Amino acid sequence: MNQIHPLAVVDPEAKLGDGNVIGPFCVIDKNVVIGDNNTFLNSVTIHYGARIGNNNEFFPGASISTKPQDLKFQGEDTTCEIGDNNSIRENVTISRGTASKGKTVVGNGNLLMENMHIAHDCVIGNGCIIGNSTKFAGEVVVDDFAIISAEVLVHQFNNIGGFVMIQGGTRTSQDIPPYVIAGKEPVRFAGVNLIGLRRRGFSNETIEMIHDAYRIIYAQGILKDGIAEARTIYPDSKEVEYICSFFEKSKRGVIR
Repeated sequence: MNQIHPLAVVDPEAKLGDGNVIGPFCVIDKNVVIGDNNTFLNSVTIHYGARIGNNNEFFPGASISTKPQDLKFQGEDTTCEIGDNNSIRENVTISRGTASKGKTVVGNGNLLMENMHIAHDCVIGNGCIIGNSTKFAGEVVVDDFAIISAEVLVHQFNNIGGFVMIQGGTRTSQDIPPYVIAGKEPVRFAGVNLIGLRRRGFSNETIEMIHDAYRIIYAQGILKDGIAEARTIYPDSKEVEYICSFFEKSKRGVIR
């Protein structure tokens, strides 16, 4: 049974699962689908096109599935999909998709801190921590277990690899590859994320292999030569293959 505060507004066309708690001054629009056991504290707005899973917590002022901040948007029927077990803090804003991809996606088990923004057609993986006032422009992709500190600005179409640590206040218009620390001004590679990888259970041998792969790739004047050499030395490593594939797929260039 859902608990809906009498001062909340829930459109009769919204579809709600079971066990949800909807606090005062919340507004839930039509064409919204919500799973089970979600908590919406006061003054949360869930706009048209939201698709929300289970066991999420939304804090006051959060605004989910907002109209995209994109002048090309013509009112097409798009969605904003939120997975399970996310903590979405105060004043977080997440736009729904545009015709480009049709949806904005946030995975499972993420912590989105106060006042951060996820623009249209972004894809956020699982287990990410994203700091206060960080802003993602449109169609940014963030892989699993990334840690992105406060007030980071990410250019549209950028990709951020998994298991990274990005320094607070960083601005990036290039892709940030997996397993690294990124920071300074202008942003650049600042080493392998040793502490983060150890916390995630990576062995010392695997961490050393990741470190060596970056040494090989960055040492070459031509990146494709470094990628080929890293693959030759570590042909069976899924971590090295992830790094090499990330570089090859990059369209905006990768930080160095």
